Amino acid sequence: MNTLLARRLLSSLTLVCAAAAALPAMAQEVVTVPSVDLKRYVGKWYEIARFPNSFQKKCIANVTAEYRARPDGDVDVINRCKVEGGVLDQADGLARVIEGSSNAKLQVRFAPAWLAWFPLVWGDYWIIDLDPEYSVATVGTPSRDYLWILSRKPALSTAEYEAAVNNATKQGFDTSKLVKTPQQ
Repeated sequence: MNTLLARRLLSSLTLVCAAAAALPAMAQEVVTVPSVDLKRYVGKWYEIARFPNSFQKKCIANVTAEYRARPDGDVDVINRCKVEGGVLDQADGLARVIEGSSNAKLQVRFAPAWLAWFPLVWGDYWIIDLDPEYSVATVGTPSRDYLWILSRKPALSTAEYEAAVNNATKQGFDTSKLVKTPQQ
């Protein structure tokens, strides 16, 4: 084989390998935390940042999510936010654990109970990052269309926020879309 041809092939192969390594993590599935202790996870969470979405478009500040364990193993969800005029808006929902996920994958619905049979009323809620103290969580969807960074307190340190963002970025989320949530 000609030396010039061999060099070109090697260069081409190197470029192909480098390009493949630079591809976003989207080719892989979103990975959740190994397990979640729901007794520790329930309670009040403050939204630190989120991907913009249609169902929260009226929320301008003070977004919180409160989770309450139910005797049947499901979780009541109470989402609140401040909307124009300073009014507090509330959406009540229900979360159920996806079997075999060690509580890290849930489905949430805010539609009335009589529509629970309809699969499209359920949305994915995957816990993709959770610190050992259960004080910071990142929640996303397998489609990577939705992402939330949550905290037990209304603000995070720069290091805590950047760690959450970096983990989501490594999982292929376009974190440039994150919008910080004002907490007053």
